[in-house]
Amino acid sequence: MSEHAKIPVFDGHNDTILSLISTGRDYYTRGDIGHIDGPRAAEGGFVGGFFACFVPTPNDEWSPNLESVLGGGIKGVELADEYGSPSLAYAQQFTNAMIARLLNLEAGGGNLLKDLDNQDGPAWTDDPLSVVTFVEDIEENIEAGTLSAILHFEGAEMIDENFYALEMYHNAGLRSIGPVWSRSNIWAHGVPFAYGQSPDTGPGLTDKGKELVRACNLLGIMLDVSHLNEKGFWDIAAITTAPIVATHSNVWSICPSTRNLTDKQLDAIAESDGMVGINYNVPFFHPEGARTADVPLGLLADHVDYLVNRIGIDRVGFGSDFDGALMPEGLSDVSKQQNLVDELRSRGYDDEALNKLGYQNWLRVLEATWGSIEG
Repeated sequence: MSEHAKIPVFDGHNDTILSLISTGRDYYTRGDIGHIDGPRAAEGGFVGGFFACFVPTPNDEWSPNLESVLGGGIKGVELADEYGSPSLAYAQQFTNAMIARLLNLEAGGGNLLKDLDNQDGPAWTDDPLSVVTFVEDIEENIEAGTLSAILHFEGAEMIDENFYALEMYHNAGLRSIGPVWSRSNIWAHGVPFAYGQSPDTGPGLTDKGKELVRACNLLGIMLDVSHLNEKGFWDIAAITTAPIVATHSNVWSICPSTRNLTDKQLDAIAESDGMVGINYNVPFFHPEGARTADVPLGLLADHVDYLVNRIGIDRVGFGSDFDGALMPEGLSDVSKQQNLVDELRSRGYDDEALNKLGYQNWLRVLEATWGSIEG
């Protein structure tokens, strides 16, 4: 146990909503399934982050579970589009189910459908998380001890070409979106998961994808480049009026995974005053792309050092990928978050630097993208 006070950690990416839906576990009960729940978050100094809505690719593994997730609402719906990615109708239904789950957590953790037969009403808790749309909300929640959740879409398959859904979801709280996951869709082309290769894996944004960037800029929705290939990255860099942000990516020069960022990309992020949230997924930070949890946290901290030296201490944060990836043993769940903080402290990072890495840099880039309540 560290002798120092916990550094608040605001995190660039988690897949906790999908984990809750697929396992049926209770967010407000401490468990040993998945990586994030309320009690473990409090133990680790986790104050909030980007809660992703990710629509799984239709396949044999997921198809049997779709009706249970969506309540039978997918009958007669084509699951895949021409790219093999989720169709608009399927993606919207799955996304709506995930947003409903997140909003139920905001209300205190109950599941209204399961509580309809409870005449006393849903069993809400007294300390729910809060879905946030302004940086001021996050600051107030940190002070109050309430966890902040940003609604993020990982892949924009649920957005129609006319952007009606984008406006609707924005009104529902959407404030961050990645045009693609690691697959192609009508907007762009994602990078495959490959080691020892460049992220330059195919064409960039489609014409519609370029329109999506402009629409997100107009609405103040943050654009996440984490799963884009390199040409898509440069297309966004040429168009966007907001800082360039990779919510959960690492350094290609250390670990040459297609999911990581080259030095040239990092320089563009720095020039835009954007930021990078480091990803805890072992194959994305281990220099040899290893797929084992038995690795030292120092290898992950090496990526922090590299990023700080390359793009500056004000442009680096955490982007765990909790509930969606292979974690190292020292970060086996969110309750262990301070282990990474302690590793960085041992390398000479003081409290001022650690607070920037932990949460302040995220607040800076979010305010630059979203604006403020006053303005």
